[in-house]
Amino acid sequence: MSGSIVRNSLPGFPGCDDRNSWDTNIEVSDEEGTSGTWKKNKENASSKIIQYSRERKSRNKTIYQDSLTIGEAQDPHEVKALDAFRQALIKDNLLPEILDDFHMMLRYLVAKNFNIEGAKNMWISMLQWRKDFGADNILEDFKFSELDEVLRYFHQGYHGIDKEGRPVYIEILGQADPKKLMKVTTVERYVKYYVQEYERTLAIRFPACSIAAGRRVSSSTTVIDVQGVGLWNFTKPVIELIRRLQQINNNYPDTLCQMFIINAGSGFKMLWNMIQSFLEPKAKSKIHVLGTNFLSTLLEVIDASELPEFLGGNCNCVEKGGCMRSDKGPWRDPHITKAISSGQTKDCISRLESTREGIIHDGARCSSLEDAFVNRSTMSKSTTLVADHLAPVECKH
Repeated sequence: MSGSIVRNSLPGFPGCDDRNSWDTNIEVSDEEGTSGTWKKNKENASSKIIQYSRERKSRNKTIYQDSLTIGEAQDPHEVKALDAFRQALIKDNLLPEILDDFHMMLRYLVAKNFNIEGAKNMWISMLQWRKDFGADNILEDFKFSELDEVLRYFHQGYHGIDKEGRPVYIEILGQADPKKLMKVTTVERYVKYYVQEYERTLAIRFPACSIAAGRRVSSSTTVIDVQGVGLWNFTKPVIELIRRLQQINNNYPDTLCQMFIINAGSGFKMLWNMIQSFLEPKAKSKIHVLGTNFLSTLLEVIDASELPEFLGGNCNCVEKGGCMRSDKGPWRDPHITKAISSGQTKDCISRLESTREGIIHDGARCSSLEDAFVNRSTMSKSTTLVADHLAPVECKH
């Protein structure tokens, strides 16, 4: 297919920030284990941020249910910037109660390198977009009934978690058929599906992965197979779709941790030379472009049991009709989804964290989670809140 048309993919990388730089330096590797290096070192929350999350008594409702209010910042200047950003939004009546969430605001500051005015402008655009698009209610209001047909012509979806507990998103671009795809859906409906999946990830997948990992998870890992993709794939309808989706991406900043582009041949490398010139250094640092010898690199990040067989792993999801139709992950565990829907996410993680237990996806150790629910009524009211000690999952590459 002519470029990626799903979240965290090419050429518009959700969560990879605005294109403020034209620097074109990026490492592209054909050999196993020689991909570029990430650095994202975040410190634990300061007491000031913890106090901030505690004092938000009358404004603790969030658009993404049970958002985990754990403060995190790189230094005191960032803490100060976050507080100033929030106050600026409140002053101009730009902070609806449902969006008054630490992590929601932090994403925009990170996307703009803690430039408050830039983050504010980005926030204003997001508010207008959500209103115009109807994003607040899209999880309930939109039904993408043609999904099964779409998956026949474009293999993509979430499948499993990486070794740090992040959801893994996979696209097989080389096998996509855009002409047939547009016969079973429309650009407008696909765009709505795209937004709906973003909202589902923020509202369900990230909280579910946080429960499973026993610590906050707020970003994803993406694998894109581009075998056979080149400039010739870019037809007019696909270019228009990519343009539409890229506009949407700006409303979901800083949700991508790392991306692996695999099976990159000569045709794709010509395309990549064009794409990378539009990405700022921070965005490019998250992306590894690999050739055919990619498996050992993927296995450093994703366990073989979580990786589909067609990518060299051990999973096939036969009972679900294949890995790309399974939506495998902690978000499918009924105990976890019950915790999220009933607003028990924080209590559950706090229980698991305090006992140093935890669960593994798809119910492999569900008894721990069940115990957390069964015993939560016996927990002391003075039990430490998850916000006080829940360590975030960081990108350490």
